[in-house]
This record gives sequence, structure tokens and C-alpha cells, in this order.
Amino acid sequence: MARLFAAAALITALAMPALAQQQPSPLTDSMRKLETELVAKYGEAQRPRLVRGMNQVAQFWRAEDGDAAAFEDLVRTHFAGDQATLDALFDRLEFLFESYGGHMTEITRDLRRQSDLDIGPIYPFDEILAGYDPTAHFSDDLFQNKLAFVVLLNFPVTTLQQRLTEGETWTRRQWAEAALALGFTKRVPADVNAAISQAGAEAAQYVATYNIWMHHLVDDKGNRIFPAKMRLLEHWNLRDEIKGNYSLDPKVGLPKQRMIQRVMERIVDESIPQAVIDNPNVDWNPYTNTVAPAAVKDSEPNEGRPAPASLTNAREPDTRYAKLLGEFRAVKRVDPYSPTAPTYIQRSFEEGRQMLESRVRSMLEEMVSSPLVPRVAQLIEKRLGRPLEPFDIWYNGFRANSAYSEADLDAITRKKYPTPEAYKADMANLFVNLGFTKERADYLAANIEVDPARGSGHAMGSARRADNPHLRTRVGKEGMDYKGYNIAIHEMGHNVEQVFSLKNIDYYSLYGVPNTAFTEALAFTFQNRDLELLGLAKPTPESQAMATLNEFWNTYEISGIALVDMGVWHWMYDHPSASPEELKNATVQIAKDVWNRYYAPVFHNRKDVVLLGIYAHMIDSFLYLPNYPIGHLIAFQIQEQMEKAGNFGAEFERMAKYGSVAPDLWMKNATGAPVGAAALLRATERALTVVK
Repeated sequence: MARLFAAAALITALAMPALAQQQPSPLTDSMRKLETELVAKYGEAQRPRLVRGMNQVAQFWRAEDGDAAAFEDLVRTHFAGDQATLDALFDRLEFLFESYGGHMTEITRDLRRQSDLDIGPIYPFDEILAGYDPTAHFSDDLFQNKLAFVVLLNFPVTTLQQRLTEGETWTRRQWAEAALALGFTKRVPADVNAAISQAGAEAAQYVATYNIWMHHLVDDKGNRIFPAKMRLLEHWNLRDEIKGNYSLDPKVGLPKQRMIQRVMERIVDESIPQAVIDNPNVDWNPYTNTVAPAAVKDSEPNEGRPAPASLTNAREPDTRYAKLLGEFRAVKRVDPYSPTAPTYIQRSFEEGRQMLESRVRSMLEEMVSSPLVPRVAQLIEKRLGRPLEPFDIWYNGFRANSAYSEADLDAITRKKYPTPEAYKADMANLFVNLGFTKERADYLAANIEVDPARGSGHAMGSARRADNPHLRTRVGKEGMDYKGYNIAIHEMGHNVEQVFSLKNIDYYSLYGVPNTAFTEALAFTFQNRDLELLGLAKPTPESQAMATLNEFWNTYEISGIALVDMGVWHWMYDHPSASPEELKNATVQIAKDVWNRYYAPVFHNRKDVVLLGIYAHMIDSFLYLPNYPIGHLIAFQIQEQMEKAGNFGAEFERMAKYGSVAPDLWMKNATGAPVGAAALLRATERALTVVK
């Protein structure tokens, strides 16, 4: 998951807060006089900058900021009317925000240490620490001490449309100035920032501890079909277990996949009993939904949640949707302060992704409506020897690991990586095998830390050059299983992007990539080679065609899930006073509607399936899911360019350090073409002629 926590403090303080309400300006006469005075002082060439800057300051000026004389004094004192002064201001701000953002990111990482890492029990006070936002007052402070106004006075506030249409002609410095100013286009009370941080932390904690003890799932005959001690996190590990079982004999794998599907359905519709969540002390039949005391023991003391005082079949009380509502209501408090993007949906797409929602929706619908879908589905059915079932949206048989059982892969990765330290020690070798030079491989390994994750794993970026990003990966007592390894390779891709896009960037204001989908795309280029890094696969024309089909099917799956996420956020805005139960019912219906429109025709008209609502990121990541399908499309374009250039490491670095400019500009620099689905669709058409 990309930059879920990277630079969270700075992003919350500067990128998410809302815009001050505009007011009829009493400063017009003062501004005219100042314009005349300062143009006379600095020359006619400075007039456009001066007028723009004064208007930008006036837009955010409030009564508590001072009267007309205070406004005049600020403009007169802080307008950088010559290039040397402007350069000095720019350089000071670049240094300041790297220092502040970087150290706040480190503090936030430390506050979340116990909740994020598998280093012992979580106490109630740990949740308080994780929910604290040390940057909550930063935006307020900079408006109060007038530094925010100094920025607005001297650097241009641009619209998304300007950046999309004019950005190709800008210099890197112009892009950096625009990025700097965008951090101050919102002004929101500190308590709103704090509420957003708290709601996010609570949802993240809920998701990070939502495990299912698989050996305690029983069928109608009381059979246990999963191994002892298997503890799978919702949704990632459950989904990956479905994928892993395609390599098994269908007599063994198919019952497991069907049972996991039933577990997922009960998670989505909240019919899951409260007692079975992360509890190894009960047995559960997900078909009949009955719960009984555990007849076997496969856990250590203090693993999982404490056993309930009384055992019942009572379902979880819509907690999943209460957490989502909490996030929605927290970010909705920003809306009154953001007239240019008055909903979180708009801010998520137009500011966070620098892409219009309509364009993203069009790309997603192009994928799920493609005439290639039924052709690929027929090929999957041929390979499976049976009709598609709903869980086959996670079909994994196009990947080379279909030749290996999950147990085989687990044995390999556990032996190779018994601890996080063992993975850290092997990182330089992994980088060389990916295609980086020995010098760059050693550099990357020295600039990435590895921690034991409590959840599935994530990449927590740094926000100053002197600090390192952290790879969080889940390592069990027996070592890193294949699922953990696969996630670690993905997250390592994020970390490499984070190193190059921060430590090797020309302007700090441009560090990072255009949006989260781009870091997801770069991470996918690592993850797609996980078996190759284990020495279990080598690319051939057929394997490359298979990889294309796998990418197509994955994008088809996640595009529908993203459409559900978008639909749910629109529903919440249409029903802001909804209860958790009402949101649950709406989410279930939206998931069914998207399935019925785009998936049921391919899955033999099997209707009203709710699996598209299973992703945990819908609950804890603030409209994050559209990043994944966009990331798949971008990843394919990037991978195609890397193969064409024949130098993975050098191309990855060249692309990653271009910075957080407009998406199409970044992609044109990377591949010569804007972001889109065309490349993947063309390649899928070709792949279908190779794989029969």
C-alpha cells in the first residue's frame, strides 16, 4: 500500500486542511495604492506577480489577521520584488519544510510504533499515542505568524486545469513554486486535522487486528480444512489464500476457496459473529454461522483477542461501517473551508491524484466493460476445467507460482528469511537481481530500514533526506511465509521509489510522485518479479503473455472494487446522517449493483455477489482503492518501457526521481505517452494469441 503513512504529518497539515472562507475584501483601496507604490519601487515587470500575490493573500485574510494597515505592512515588507530575494525565500522554505515535515514524520512514526509493529501487546494508551497528530496546529500557526501569507504573496496558486494544460511548458523551478504554494490553499481549524488523524488511526487499528483463525473454520461435517496456526488478516491474507490454492489439487483447494468466499461475504454484510474475529478459542462454521468452544488448541498464550465471557452467535455490531463513517465525518468537516473542492471526493481526485474523477471513472469502466473480459474468462474456465465461481475474480493461474504449492513457497521463504533482519541482509542481492548496479543496490539497501509489521505490511516513507523509509513486513515465528514475502517485495518497491524521489530530487517541494497510484505502479514492477527473485521463474514469450493476462485480470478485479469505493463515498455524501447499519446496507447494494452490471454476465449470470466490498482499504484508507487500478495501468506502461530500454534499475531511478508533477507529464517523461488503458488492452489482445 503506497505511502499510506509516508509523510502523513505534513500531508495532513498542508495538503488536507481546508480553504478559508472568502470575504468581501475591504482591502481594495489599499491594494491599489500598494500596487502603485511597489511597481514604482520594483518595476513594471513585477506588476503581474504583485497583483496576483495580493489577491491570493486577500482571499485568505480574516478579520483576526489585522486591519488594512496590517495587510499593507505585510505586503510592503514581504513582497520579494527582485530575483535574489525571491530565490532566498524559496530556498529558506525548501529547507524549512523538509526539516519540519521530515521530523514530524519521524515523530509520527514513533507515536505509531507500538500499534504498527509486532513488538508486543497493544494497550489502550498505545491507541491514544497512535491517534495523536503532532502537526495538527501547524497550518494554523503559519497563518497566525503570517508565513503562510508570505508564501501566498510570492508564489502562484494554480488550478488543476492550469497544471494540466500549461504544465508541460513550465520549468522544474516553476513546478516547485506551484507545489509550494498549493500547500497553503487551505486554512482549517486544528481540531479538524486532529479529528481526521484520530479517525484514521482508529480505522487502521481495527483493520490491523482483524484476523481469522483458519484452523477453527469447520464445515457441516466438522472437518478442519486449513492447517493449524493459520491466522489470516482480512482482506489481504484471505484473498491471497484464495490465490494460493489454485496451485493445489481442486479436491483440496476448491473447498478452501469456497469457504473463504463465505467468510468474506459474512465480513461484508456484517453477519460474522463478533466472537470469531481474531479469536482462536472458538470454532466457526461460516455456512451455518454457528459458533462453539474450540475443540482444538493451536495458539500461544495471549495470541488473538481474549476469549469472550459468554459465547454467543451475536454478529459484529456494524463496527466495520462505523469506522468508515467516522472517517467520512472527520474529513467532511473540511468541506466548508474548501470552496474550490468542496467535497473530500473532489479533493481526493483533483488534489490528491491530480486527475478528474470523471477521467478515472472512464478508465475504470473501459476496463470492466472491455470485450476482452469474456475472452479471458473463457480461457480461465478452460484452464480450470470448470465454470467460473465468484472467488475466481482472484484467479492466480496465469502466474508462474501456479506450478508451486503454497506450502512449497512457504518453506522456501521461511528458510530464506527467518527474521526481518535476514530480509534486510539480503536486500542488496535482491536489488542486483532486479537489475540495479552493485553501487546502487548497496546504496538502496543502506537507505531502507526493515521492521516487523503487526498488520500485513506497509512502506512508511521518510520526508527528509537524512532519514530513511521503513519497510514493514509480517514475519511469523516460523519465518516469513510466501504471502509476507510477496507483500515485502511490493513494499520494497515503494521504499525504492521513496528513496529516489526524495533523496535524489532537485527540489524538495517536488519530492514523491504525482499520486499514490504511481508509487503503487512502481511497486508492482517489483512484486511481479517475486518468483524470479527466488530463482523459480525466468521470463519467456509465453510467461510474458501469461503475465499480461494476469495483469489484465487483476485490473479487471480491482477496477470494480474501486468503483464500489467511489460509489460508497458518493452515497455517504448523499446521506451524511446515515447510521452504520444504513451504510452497511447501502455498501452491500452498491457492491451487488457493480457486480451485476460488469461481472455477472461473465460469471454465468451469478447475481448479487457482495465480494467487491471486501477490501479493508475501503475502511481505513479514505477513498484509496482507485489508486490500485490506475496503478496497474501505469505499471504496465512503465514495465513496457523498462523492457524496451533493457535496463530496469536505471529506468526505475530515472522515472522515480522526476517528482510530483502532473500525472500525464510524468508518464510522458517516463514512457512517451499519457496515462491510459490502451497499452494493457493492446498487449492483452496479443497475449490471447499466445496463450491458448
